[in-house]
Amino acid sequence: MPDGGQAANTSTTPKPASGKTLDLTFDDIKFDIKPDAPFERKMIPQAIEDLNRQKIRIAGYMLPSFKQRDIKQFVLVRDNMQCCFGPGAALYDCIVVEMKGRGVDFTVRPITVEGEFTVEELKDPDGKTLAIYHLAGTGTR
Repeated sequence: MPDGGQAANTSTTPKPASGKTLDLTFDDIKFDIKPDAPFERKMIPQAIEDLNRQKIRIAGYMLPSFKQRDIKQFVLVRDNMQCCFGPGAALYDCIVVEMKGRGVDFTVRPITVEGEFTVEELKDPDGKTLAIYHLAGTGTR
């Protein structure tokens, strides 16, 4: 980066391939941002921007919700040892998943979700960014 800052580890971020589903980890979508720092889109390295609208497969944990069956929307987090959504959480440690078609049942076990990845800000009513990644889920395992 020209300003001397350090971007995400772009050398290991998988490159999009036409029509292929990329296997990603949360490390692949990590970038430099201080906890509780205001988010600006320009913070996202080009390697992550290049994943926008790509088919991906990523594993994580479902953030608990009130619903247990046929869940159409949930937050997928890096791990289940800490809260990764809301104040103090790293923006890159969660993905808002919206299942297209059939919903999924809640599980405390790791879940792999497949779908179209987008960089899409979710803000609270006060304008604070809560999440920046979205996945239009097409399947789980």
